Amino acid sequence: MLSKVIGQKYVAVAKSWVPTLAVWGTVGGVAMIHFTDWRLFLDYVPYISGKFKKDE
Repeated sequence: MLSKVIGQKYVAVAKSWVPTLAVWGTVGGVAMIHFTDWRLFLDYVPYISGKFKKDE
């Protein structure tokens, strides 16, 4: 259905860009976690969140 709307050529081009966009998205996500408060994100990971309990 998508190929009827935008054409087969553009669907093929988009499919070839999917792996590249996935890699850059992953790199961007890791960079965002690295340059921000990484603990804020890791609190939502079940296994890791138990290691950083605050003693309050």
